[in-house]
Amino acid sequence: MNQNVFDDPRITAVGLLFEAHAGLSARFSAQLEEHGLSSVEFEVLTRLARSPGNQLRMTDLAAQTSLSTSGVTRVVDRMERDGLLTRRACPSDRRSSYAVVTASGLQRLDETMPGHLRIIEEWFTGQLEPEALDALLDGLRRVRDAVHPGATAGSSESAPTGDEAATPA
Repeated sequence: MNQNVFDDPRITAVGLLFEAHAGLSARFSAQLEEHGLSSVEFEVLTRLARSPGNQLRMTDLAAQTSLSTSGVTRVVDRMERDGLLTRRACPSDRRSSYAVVTASGLQRLDETMPGHLRIIEEWFTGQLEPEALDALLDGLRRVRDAVHPGATAGSSESAPTGDEAATPA
């Protein structure tokens, strides 16, 4: 094998990405655990809270999180039992349902987010000059869109509102 292949900047780029992800994930996991959330549960809550009406169709939630539809169903089942989410039938398609953040789920996010943002600032965005952060965000979006085209599924369309979605507090 050619030893120069290990000096390839592509290997370095992916290696640095994996190392940065592992380091940040460890810090996030410890902080989320203090609030009784797994990283998957936090991602689900955050994606729903950032979506129109604090809700997404289950299929869109699966696409955004890279979980299988059965994986999303299991996570949503557990979070629904914990009172963080509820399901709502889709009025236009009886085969679909929405996952909707409850007031309790939004409260848990409100309690968790300050510490989460401190970690992001200290260990990620605060390490970069504004121009470097803008360039990184642009590059990450390009890569994300190429390798995970469903990552924003359902986030820009207006979801129908229901009683659960209309009462965010």
